[in-house]
Amino acid sequence: MDRVANVDDKRLYRAPALEKGLDILELLSAEESPLTVSAIVNRLGRSTGELFRMIQVLEHRGYVTQGPDGYVITSRLFHLGLKRPPVRSLMEQALPEMRLLSDRIGQSCYLAIASGAASSVIARMEADTTVGFSVRVGYRRPMHETPSGILLYACQPEAIRREWEAMFDPPLSEQALSELRVEADAMRAQGFAQAESVELLGMVELAAPIMRGSRACAVLTVPFVRIIDAVAGEDEVLAELCDAAKQVSEQLIGGDLRV
Repeated sequence: MDRVANVDDKRLYRAPALEKGLDILELLSAEESPLTVSAIVNRLGRSTGELFRMIQVLEHRGYVTQGPDGYVITSRLFHLGLKRPPVRSLMEQALPEMRLLSDRIGQSCYLAIASGAASSVIARMEADTTVGFSVRVGYRRPMHETPSGILLYACQPEAIRREWEAMFDPPLSEQALSELRVEADAMRAQGFAQAESVELLGMVELAAPIMRGSRACAVLTVPFVRIIDAVAGEDEVLAELCDAAKQVSEQLIGGDLRV
């Protein structure tokens, strides 16, 4: 390994091949559409010779896959992340409570954790009803764009909040950031999120934090759909949701704070 000559780079060593692979994964993870080899080469500003073999290795190891329109990232990295002990412990405690919750309220629910400056769904539970709404596992959304994401941001120490704010892409304006902080403080004070969905008419996003120590390690959310003959009303569902999140939190007290 070579020492880094650039004094502005804080790393002592470089691993060029590894960095190329990570560049490819980071690029594909941010794309909604497949990318061809030439598109990847152009986006990363490297030669085909530099990247072609790296793409082949990533495909062989299952991190990317090729379709008729190009390469896309697979869920392999996501599932590796779920194997981390703190995440695995969280899911082990949360899933039974999520099943009980869905059975009681007749609505689906899902569990999301922070992933950079976004929230990512790591588990969901379907309701045993003919009508409902669910969010797929792996769904990722910028934290400041959803009530549940804002709640996750709200229930963090100030240092973590500032760290996440620096990762917003694109960055928020000073006014937008100020408004986010005010909304987050109000949400933290009430202890839950309750807001009309910006994506679907007739749906309300209800969310409660799962606390591990002094911070939220996850958010439990019910995408409450207003349907005729619902098993439970909105207020009742919110109360049940908060109770379920509290039950999971109590099982995690004193546990690992890394999630």
